[in-house]
Amino acid sequence: MAKMICFYRDVLGFEIKEDEDTANVYLMKDDTLFLLYGRKDFERMTSRKYEYVKGLNGHFEIALYVDSFEEVDAEYAKAISKGAVSVLEPTTEPWGQRTCYIADPEGNLIEIGSFNKPFRS
Repeated sequence: MAKMICFYRDVLGFEIKEDEDTANVYLMKDDTLFLLYGRKDFERMTSRKYEYVKGLNGHFEIALYVDSFEEVDAEYAKAISKGAVSVLEPTTEPWGQRTCYIADPEGNLIEIGSFNKPFRS
C-alpha cells in the first residue's frame, strides 16, 4: 500500500492527507477523488479471496486529462523520470487526441491525454 501511495503522490502529484501506513487513502487532484483500499483489507471486509492479474493489468485504466499536447509530453516525461513504467510513449492518434500510457506499481494502466484544449471550456 505504501508503494502505491508514494507513486500517486510523488509521481502523479495527487494530494494525500493520510499517513502512508494507513489502511485506505483518499487521493485528490483536479476536483477528482480516488480511494486506495488495501487488497487484503478488501478481502477481509468481503470475506472472499480474489485473484489478481500479474504484470500489466489491462482490464481497466485511469485516464488523466491535461489541457495541451505539450502537457501530455511533459507529464509523461516527468512521470517516467520519477519511476513510472512506460507502456506507450506520447502519440497523436488519428481521432485528434494526444495520449500516452504509464503503469503504477501494481501494473494498473494510467492514460495521460489531451484534445489540445481545456477540458472546461
